[in-house]
Amino acid sequence: MKYLLILLTAMALLPAAGAQKADQLCYELRIYTTDKGKLNDLLKRFRNHTMALFEKHGMTNVGYWTPLDNPDGKLYYLMSYPSREARDASWKAFGADTTWQRVARESEANGKIVTKVESVFLKTTDFSPNNLKSEPGKVWELRMYTTTPGHLPNLLSRFRDHTVKLFKKHGITNKIYWTPTDEAQGRDNMLFYLLTHKSEKAGKASFDAFRADPKWIKAKEDSEKAAGGSLTTQVVSIYMWPTDFSPVK
Repeated sequence: MKYLLILLTAMALLPAAGAQKADQLCYELRIYTTDKGKLNDLLKRFRNHTMALFEKHGMTNVGYWTPLDNPDGKLYYLMSYPSREARDASWKAFGADTTWQRVARESEANGKIVTKVESVFLKTTDFSPNNLKSEPGKVWELRMYTTTPGHLPNLLSRFRDHTVKLFKKHGITNKIYWTPTDEAQGRDNMLFYLLTHKSEKAGKASFDAFRADPKWIKAKEDSEKAAGGSLTTQVVSIYMWPTDFSPVK
């Protein structure tokens, strides 16, 4: 009987079949805007130097993308770290690395490459599939939602209970969902997520079908009725293609 109790206790501590492993990583989405005509210079620097130096200093290169429509010469990339503290230590070491200093100096001999750097720290939601495996040939979509005051929990509930499943129904692949960790970056009112589609055209067709789905219409109406109005004030959608050196395709 004693051994049976031990066995049953051990089994109870095992994750349920199909249970999602919690993702405790610190993610950072970085967006670089380049000086006119300098995007290829930036991509070359990442391809030949920066990524390896990031890895040298304990950072994980997750993915690199450029928008399909990219008049401002932007690069979007995603890093992960064991913790925020580890992130800060790694970037400090990277900045002090004499190899990086030389590379930066040589690459900017004809002027600065990057004119603007944006960064947001992210943590995964409890319903995120954390599906960052490659899907070669597919286009990626970054979506960023800003909620009406106090309604981020309502939006997360709607995604958790309805939206994620309906996306899958309409051929949209859910990759990962986050909320910011810092108040100044939208901790209380923003949702970020990544999807993949066969193409931009296919993605837009899938969203048209999703929006016309009676189940979505009801879920949207019910959630907005409970909240007393719309849950969002802004939705940004960016279709992107992985760079040739991106770890995730």
